[in-house]
Amino acid sequence: MAQRIPPATRRELGLVNWITAKVAARTLRVPEFHLMTTLGQHKALLPPFLVYGAFLLYRGKLSKQDKELVILRVGQLRNSEYELQQHRRLARTRGVDNVLQDKIFTGPAAEGLTDRQRTLLMAVDEFIGDRDLSDTTFAALSRHLSRQQVIEFCALAA
Repeated sequence: MAQRIPPATRRELGLVNWITAKVAARTLRVPEFHLMTTLGQHKALLPPFLVYGAFLLYRGKLSKQDKELVILRVGQLRNSEYELQQHRRLARTRGVDNVLQDKIFTGPAAEGLTDRQRTLLMAVDEFIGDRDLSDTTFAALSRHLSRQQVIEFCALAA
């Protein structure tokens, strides 16, 4: 797919958004944080997005491993090279090694997954494929997650 919105220049981003994007890229050890240089072109959108995204990624009720499992599976199902590049590296720092990542990319039928991991993957697949969760999948997910965690799961998978 061709790039539709090019990354912004410092002038287009404004000084604060440009510095934020540069600091974030350095923190992630990437040359440019394209998400920020794109969202930063809408100056009022970037700050609340960063707060929301940081909360989901660094706080919240789901474990770091669960978050990365969901994000990696969504990235794979959506063919999001950006998401996979960013989160494969981050996932390794959060206890999701290459072996588990391979299982995530194989899907819910992969050998060696825990029941919780398999349920999360099934729920991601259904949520992305059907844009909904069946009653059966919701019940399975609810056996592993609290109500707040289910809400967070939906926010991550959306």
